[in-house]
Amino acid sequence: MKLNMNIIKTALAVMIMSGTFISCDDFLDKEPPSYIVPEDYYRSEDQVQACVNALYTDVLPSHGGSYGTFQTDGHTDNQAFTGASTRYASGQWKVGIDNGNWSWGTIRNINYQLNTILGRYENKEITGSDKNIRHYIGELYFLRAYRYFTLLQQWGDLPIVKEAYPDNEEILIAANKRMPRNEVARFILEDLDTAISYMSDNFDARRTRISPDAAQLVKSRVALFEGSWLTNFKGTPFVPNGEGWPGKAKEYNANYQYPSGDIDNEAKYFFTVAVEAAEKVAEKYKGDLVKNTGTIPQSASDPENPYFKLFGNIDMSGFKEVLLWREYDRGLGIQNHVETSVNRGNMGIGVTRSLVEGFLMADGKPVYAAHDGFSYNDETLTTVRTNRDPRLTIFLKEPGQVNVYKNMDDRIGDMFVEIEPTPDITNGASDRVYTTGYTLRKGGTFDKALAGNHKGYTASITFRATEALLNYMEAQYMLSGNIGAGKILEYWKIIRACAGFSGTALDPNVTIAATEIEKEKLDWGAYTAGRLLTDPVLYNIRRERRSELMAEGLRWMDLIRWRSLDQMTTVRYHIEGFHLWNTPMQDWYKFTATDYNGSSSAKVSSPELSEYLRPYEKNMTSGNLYKDGYTWSMAHYLEPMPIRQFLLTSSDHETIELSPLYQNPYWPTTADQAAEK
Repeated sequence: MKLNMNIIKTALAVMIMSGTFISCDDFLDKEPPSYIVPEDYYRSEDQVQACVNALYTDVLPSHGGSYGTFQTDGHTDNQAFTGASTRYASGQWKVGIDNGNWSWGTIRNINYQLNTILGRYENKEITGSDKNIRHYIGELYFLRAYRYFTLLQQWGDLPIVKEAYPDNEEILIAANKRMPRNEVARFILEDLDTAISYMSDNFDARRTRISPDAAQLVKSRVALFEGSWLTNFKGTPFVPNGEGWPGKAKEYNANYQYPSGDIDNEAKYFFTVAVEAAEKVAEKYKGDLVKNTGTIPQSASDPENPYFKLFGNIDMSGFKEVLLWREYDRGLGIQNHVETSVNRGNMGIGVTRSLVEGFLMADGKPVYAAHDGFSYNDETLTTVRTNRDPRLTIFLKEPGQVNVYKNMDDRIGDMFVEIEPTPDITNGASDRVYTTGYTLRKGGTFDKALAGNHKGYTASITFRATEALLNYMEAQYMLSGNIGAGKILEYWKIIRACAGFSGTALDPNVTIAATEIEKEKLDWGAYTAGRLLTDPVLYNIRRERRSELMAEGLRWMDLIRWRSLDQMTTVRYHIEGFHLWNTPMQDWYKFTATDYNGSSSAKVSSPELSEYLRPYEKNMTSGNLYKDGYTWSMAHYLEPMPIRQFLLTSSDHETIELSPLYQNPYWPTTADQAAEK
């Protein structure tokens, strides 16, 4: 395949961040785009701020999609969409000519802005407050770091590009050299440190702008991610100098040596950074974490639960725990669908049996352990919530619950009472079906004014300080292997207390002593490298993280850094929901035999497969790729490099091997081919 030569330089320029122009609304209002030249911009504080503002929505997560942030754990063992992902089907994910995720436009824009603004700033050519200008420069460093972290999770090894290059083909091709993933992570940490040095504490009292504390939290996240990856993928093609690492075949990486000496020391370096950064945030905010009362108001006179309100508020500025959040405004047309989703079946985003059973009982023990005076019962949604982790109790929906809403058209006083219905698991409308039977109230505000016609404005939490305590616990344990090291137990007990636990359940050792990892097989986090963990402390650190961060968009990141999917290469996994068959819940639905006969028109999965609802196994015909459960390919831990990029960067624009780029492990360099392993 040979590319048309007249598009090569343009494509390379776009790909490698060459550019002389970044659009900002304020600037476009002044003169037409065709007349824009760099000298006209970045001369005042407000111009710098305007362009930084425009990047927030390009880089940071927000309430995109139907259920917003709260649906981004979909396609994991936590949440299930109405349809499964091809990443879990054999041979369906293939190398493409293009891959939209290999996208460098945002990095290009940030680099151009950053370089230009720094030059102007150093030459004292920007008017306005020095403190403010420095803060915005710090935000640019943060945004570049965050965007690079997203790319790191998708691709591993990456080109490290800090500037906008000239339109010179030789220079652009050379800039495509992929640096070892740990070097990319070090670059990200360097950018975050620079961001911290430029930004001011308490710059924005409402915390809708990036802060040094947010940067420290992300620093701990990045370092924990890379330390975990190096540890769990050691010896494989997914780490530098691992057996079969494709980077070794390129001259520029052939003699690579870790800065710390070897992979073990490199992982230790990252875990140490994670501990130090996380501790700074944890110590500052550990007394400000929101506490769960364990109850949901059932009448207008009931007190609010601040922990529940934390996730479904319009204005997050009153919660010190929230380090950064995005504000929505109906008047400005900045809206989301979160409240509408909570009022329905989470818009077809169902919680799994695995997640529900992963939550502890109220005494701090797993569901299968012996309990004083009670045992776990999942035959109704009421009993599923009984004597459970208070976080599950408040967030899992239950038929018959009273929902106390504000701003109803036909309201009683200021509030209106509605009754939660039984889950509609057979609805043909994907936005209304209860995919697994289990649905969440997380993100709800109890305000019908936010639910009308998908025009809500529930705020989106970007970062919250509780994650810092969890990051510290895991990183410190990975360094020491000792639950008593540092502040692991202190932070763990703080998290449990804020979650609503009390008494002996506050002690993680109660959980650890009662844990039988052989009974945790539904939890992907119980695995690393295809084997169940043998360390109940490490497993329960992972469990605590899963429970606290449920539906907050970090599950996939955690699963891949833990290498928690290998086991599905040999043993199929079945996504399951609530206990439908041979329970009183079966009587909610007047099924006939044709409703569960395995045909393409079946409404639910057959009881012969499982007593639990299997949303992807209703249709058991040959056309269903998931009728036998999920499988996994090792290549899927990273994305496949698109073929067009090899051709663009090849010296003859035809021979893939001449490109400085290399394919990710187990992916072929032929378009429309599936993973090799």
